[in-house]
Amino acid sequence: MSFPDNHGLKTLQFYSTASYPCSYLPGLQARSQVAAPTHLIDNTLYSRLVENGFRRSGLFTYRPLCDQCKACISIRINVGLFAPNRTQRKTWKHHQSISTRVLPLHWNPEHFELYHRYQRTRHAGDPDDDTEAQYSQFLLASRVNSRLIEFRNAGGLLKMVSIIDLLDDGWSSVYTFFDPDDTSGLGTYGVLWQIDQCRQRGLPWLYLGYWIQESRKMSYKARFKPHELLINGHWRTPHDTPVS
Repeated sequence: MSFPDNHGLKTLQFYSTASYPCSYLPGLQARSQVAAPTHLIDNTLYSRLVENGFRRSGLFTYRPLCDQCKACISIRINVGLFAPNRTQRKTWKHHQSISTRVLPLHWNPEHFELYHRYQRTRHAGDPDDDTEAQYSQFLLASRVNSRLIEFRNAGGLLKMVSIIDLLDDGWSSVYTFFDPDDTSGLGTYGVLWQIDQCRQRGLPWLYLGYWIQESRKMSYKARFKPHELLINGHWRTPHDTPVS
């Protein structure tokens, strides 16, 4: 891959991981391209990497590099032009009593307990993988400008936690977990809140990571319009993005 010199990205090296089972499309193998060395990735370089389709998991900045599949497509929301649909407007109104706190990344057993419940209910993974160390490496380790956002109801009960990265041109939504027993659209509200925060700060983009048309887990991302998809190295506004 090549980048313009003024992005500073030519100081980095990029290597491919070994194949591993795809988390989103059953039966497929995945690989990732990882940017290194991690200590050179400051916030400016990281912003350029995200603009070029990378995202972050703990200290690793990566993008898909699968041998026979290009289903993962980077997606970002045009904050200035965003227009919520009827369901999103209702969800926003319904959650106006929720309070938020923007905090540095930090360990909190209350957060971990909610994360553990969310993972067991929503992703049905091996509960032995949801250890404190795994959680900390995945969500609390960062060398860039990251924040943790708490969402609590009017009674002070923790309902949702979001991890976000602050970029030069917007926010990157790293991960969100919430009360798995709550069916009020917390996940949708979390994205709407992030869009609103970017708009208040005059930031043009909210990066939502990867969208996969065939994945039901990913379908919600394309419901935030207008959005852009990174196709063949160029951000494009789809005229008719299918939504499952």
